[in-house]
Amino acid sequence: MARDLVTARVFGDGVLGSALRAAFAFPNLFVALFGEGALSATFLPEFVQLDRDDPRLAEELASLCLKLLVLVTGSLTLVIEAVLVVIISFAPDGSSREVSFKLMCLVLPTLPLICMSALLGVILQSRGRFGPSFAAPLILNLCQIAVALPFYLRPGGDKNFAAYLICGSAVVAGVAQIVWSLATLRNSLKWRRAGAEAYERGRRVLTRFVPVVLGLGTLQINATLGMLLVMWPVWIGPTMFGFALTLDERSNSILSYTQTIYQFPLGVFSLSVSAAIYPLLARTARSPMEFTSVLRRGVRLSMFISLPAMFGLILTRHDLVYVLLSGGRAGFSPEGVARATSVLLGLAPGVWAHSLNLLLMRAFFARQDTSTPLRTAIAVMTFNLGLTLTLMWPLREAGFAWSTAVSTITQTVVLLWFCRTRLSVRPLDRATLVAVVRITAVAAAMAAAVAATLHFWPDVQTWSARALRLGVCIAVGGAAYLGASIIARLPELRWLMARNAAPQSTL
Repeated sequence: MARDLVTARVFGDGVLGSALRAAFAFPNLFVALFGEGALSATFLPEFVQLDRDDPRLAEELASLCLKLLVLVTGSLTLVIEAVLVVIISFAPDGSSREVSFKLMCLVLPTLPLICMSALLGVILQSRGRFGPSFAAPLILNLCQIAVALPFYLRPGGDKNFAAYLICGSAVVAGVAQIVWSLATLRNSLKWRRAGAEAYERGRRVLTRFVPVVLGLGTLQINATLGMLLVMWPVWIGPTMFGFALTLDERSNSILSYTQTIYQFPLGVFSLSVSAAIYPLLARTARSPMEFTSVLRRGVRLSMFISLPAMFGLILTRHDLVYVLLSGGRAGFSPEGVARATSVLLGLAPGVWAHSLNLLLMRAFFARQDTSTPLRTAIAVMTFNLGLTLTLMWPLREAGFAWSTAVSTITQTVVLLWFCRTRLSVRPLDRATLVAVVRITAVAAAMAAAVAATLHFWPDVQTWSARALRLGVCIAVGGAAYLGASIIARLPELRWLMARNAAPQSTL
């Protein structure tokens, strides 16, 4: 969040901001798929079981997968780089298109580095060490902040040069992440030459990988497809299929920076819940009662975290966008703020659904079922693309937001149904439904407190006054939610605070 806010202040909602965000779209996609999704979902169950039964074979599998990742992602990077070089050769000198693709070329070497770091992080997580693996991206963030901050503090510099420096710092940070992860693992894992059994296990991981990529990466793939469409005015022109676009060269900057605000509660809280629960799902996959209990606990925790986040984003969206992306001497223009606010309103209703999707798909993967999430993801992505093409004309960037929310909610409903029919598991039994209703009531009480604060607070225009109002709303909302949770005796609050708790004791 801090990294993106600094770059938003430097580049604003202009065409260079759109180009920079597009350059990082594919690395961000790989971070989501490898660091947060498919690699963990396919490699972790196999590695956990082997690490328990045959540690040496587990180390052989880890060594083999690391080599394959470097080979495949390195080759992919070279191919994409070659294609981009050809495209750049046909772009007019100094054009927005040329700058955009040059930034992409500079960032692309981070792809194999990200994948290597992600695999090392999964191994750390399997050993119960979540802190070091999730701290690795801080290196990237700090490097980019260090490079971008001088251009914000002393405006007027060459912004193209700033963009190239930021992209170059990402590559340096990628190398530093590998060093960090290897140093953390040096005393707990030996790299070994893989034998025949390790190759067989590796093939098993790879056969599940592609379905899991599409299953877990629906939101990220949709966002990337959206980026390709929203960058059309920069890369192609102001018309699409003979029709004038309502999008413009600023659209990608507005959409992607607003998605950062939306993804903040998902990345900090929802991902943490699903990442912490997934190893438990993998270990209890053969015990139906324990597996169901863990899954229901995950549903309740996800809703406990995501519902207040959803209400908060909706209610404070005007102040939130203005304070984070504008104000002072840099940042978004007034028009950009208004358009970003509309985008956030469209994205926010899908927060709770995406949180549940992260959890539900991991339930299928823990049971070695990759086909159900795959088919669901393909259907949802097709639906999302059609809905996006329909809504982007009248709603501009907000059309992408609303199509994402509707598609995510649809995917959640379908996955809940398939949990019953394919896994013979009921995530929403009577006790869980009652718990969700109670959580919703507590979140609604919090929303009422925040809405009352906004209603009685006089309208303000300055950045400091709006920041104060936003801070007070956050404090009021947090206090109200905590107090109402204690009064209602919601056990989810106690679960979040506990260091250890037996899954079967949650219901």
